[in-house]
Amino acid sequence: MKYIGAHVSAAGGVEHTPLRAHEIGAKGFALFTKNQRQWEGPPLSSENIEGFKKNCEELGYSMDQVIPHDSYLINLGHPEKAKLQKSRNAFLDEMQRCEQLGIKLLNFHPGNHLNKHSPTVCLSTIADSINWALNQTRGVTAVIENTAGQGTALGYRFEQLAEIIDQVEDKSRVGVCIDTCHAWAAGYDFSTEAGFQKTFEAFGKTVGFEYLKGMHLNDSKKALGSRVDRHDSIGEGEIGIEGFKFLMRDTRFDGIPMILETPNTERWPEEIKMLYKMTE
Repeated sequence: MKYIGAHVSAAGGVEHTPLRAHEIGAKGFALFTKNQRQWEGPPLSSENIEGFKKNCEELGYSMDQVIPHDSYLINLGHPEKAKLQKSRNAFLDEMQRCEQLGIKLLNFHPGNHLNKHSPTVCLSTIADSINWALNQTRGVTAVIENTAGQGTALGYRFEQLAEIIDQVEDKSRVGVCIDTCHAWAAGYDFSTEAGFQKTFEAFGKTVGFEYLKGMHLNDSKKALGSRVDRHDSIGEGEIGIEGFKFLMRDTRFDGIPMILETPNTERWPEEIKMLYKMTE
C-alpha cells in the first residue's frame, strides 16, 4: 500500500497536522516540529504532544506514515567546529522532539562542505554527527534525504548516501528519503521505463531498498542534471507524468510515506487523488 500525502503546516501546534493531512485525503504526512528557519523553538507542551498522538490515533495515522523534516539551518557536515556543534545540538533537539511525539523517522539534508574541507571528510563528519545524535536518543531513525547537489551540498549521488550509511554505527536507525526532484536534478533520469529501471537498480545495488524509509514526490522546474533544486507540480515539470506512474505501480515503494512538497498547496488533494489513481 502507498502512503501518499503532503508536508502540512504545523501552524498553531503540531497537534493540528494530522487533521490537516486528513482534510486533503493524505494517508501519510510530513511536518516541522518547530520553526524550520530558526535554531531554537519553544519546547513541546503536553497539549502539543498528547493532542498529536490522539489525533493520529483517531484518524488512523501510524508512526510509519509520518516523516518530519528538520530545520533548514542545520549542516551536519560543517567544517567549522563551533558551527558544527551548533548544528548537532539543533539536530539532537529535533530527534528528541520526535521521541516526545512518538515519531519513528526524522528526515534531514546531509550537509555542505562549503569548499572548506573535502567531500570525503564532509561525508565522514555527517556520519559522525548522526552517530553522536543516535547515541543520545532511542527509537528514532535518522533519514538522509538525497540532494540536488546545488552549491556544495553532498548526498546527490547514491554513492555518497551509501558512504554515510557505511560509517553509521547503528544501521538499524539510519535510512534514506529519495526526493524525485533532487534525483532528477542530480542526473538520475527515471522519466522512461528504461531510465526508471536503471536508476532504481543502481539505488538497490548502491544503497539498498532496506534503507528506503520515505520519498518526496516533486516534479522539477529545471533540466535533468541541472543540480538546481526547484520543485514543480506533478506532471507539469521536466520529469513528466510517466516517471510518477512507474513509481506508483512499483511495489518496492509500498509501506513508506510518499510526501508531496509541490509548490501549489491548493492542488494537493487533486495531486493525491491523481497519484492514487496511478496505483490502480
